[in-house]
Amino acid sequence: MTVTRFLSRWRCFFLVPGSLYYLVVGALLFNLAWLLVGCGSRRPMSDSGVSGPTQAIENKGSDTLVNLALAWAEAYMKLHPEVRISVTGGGSGTGIAAMINGAVSIANASRAMRPEEIAAARDNGIIPVEFVVARDAIAVVVNPSNPVDGLTFQQISDIYVGRITNWSQVGGQDRPIVLLSRESNSGTYVHFLENVIRLGDKKSDLLFSPDTLLMPSSEGISAEVHRNPNAIGYDGLGYVTPDQKVVGVARDANSPYVLPGVDTVNDGSYPISRPLHMYTAGEPKGEIGAYLDWILGAGQALAPELGFVPLQESYEREKTHPLD
Repeated sequence: MTVTRFLSRWRCFFLVPGSLYYLVVGALLFNLAWLLVGCGSRRPMSDSGVSGPTQAIENKGSDTLVNLALAWAEAYMKLHPEVRISVTGGGSGTGIAAMINGAVSIANASRAMRPEEIAAARDNGIIPVEFVVARDAIAVVVNPSNPVDGLTFQQISDIYVGRITNWSQVGGQDRPIVLLSRESNSGTYVHFLENVIRLGDKKSDLLFSPDTLLMPSSEGISAEVHRNPNAIGYDGLGYVTPDQKVVGVARDANSPYVLPGVDTVNDGSYPISRPLHMYTAGEPKGEIGAYLDWILGAGQALAPELGFVPLQESYEREKTHPLD
């Protein structure tokens, strides 16, 4: 029964005069509308059943970090249901650009910010603050059928610049080498270029061979290495799957071949390792600061579960100074 039909019957029953009837109807409809507006403006209930404002944290950037960042976000939201954390990839450069433009709360990066990025941030009134949140090893991977078990830094560099083009030149079968790499917006690409292909020489201008196939994701490299017996690729240790073969890496011809792992990263014997970063636009406050404190503390327990190396007590547990 509608409100007006109910009131019409009520008028007839009590013989209410017309003018009073319309005053009563108006008052009741006004109060009903006010009640509905008040209910609609209530704060939503959180998953825990406790009402309150939802704190949103936008987290974007490195594809290397994305799985670990997702695990951190899910674990933290279980502890703090009032917080909502969204995590997306896209590459380190993409995340840093979004942080500079004020589009995200936290940028994930598998490399340090470049001087030109820091300058762009300062031009935008932002002083980036860097956090080292974990460590990672970059694994060199081949198809499981490939008999090559180890490569030196120099051999890897020669392969990726096109000096070595056949597996027989490094102890393998007489097969052409197919080069796989991440795209240039990837922090993993930058680290591999600067520290492996260029052998850490800042004056070097060596580049990837133009024959290198650029893959849009870690999963793309994994799938192609599994499919192609001639392929070689590189990726963060957390993305290496059982259908790839990890190659031992030696610093030079007189050094041992070392496989990547938590122990070999921590003791410095594996030569291709790096810190992983999160950046904020200025000193993080409130829930963002609390979240980063948790990542640097209890959240470190999740790192080895996903193939990453947790921070050691002696390593950089505290954020660096603001970048200028």
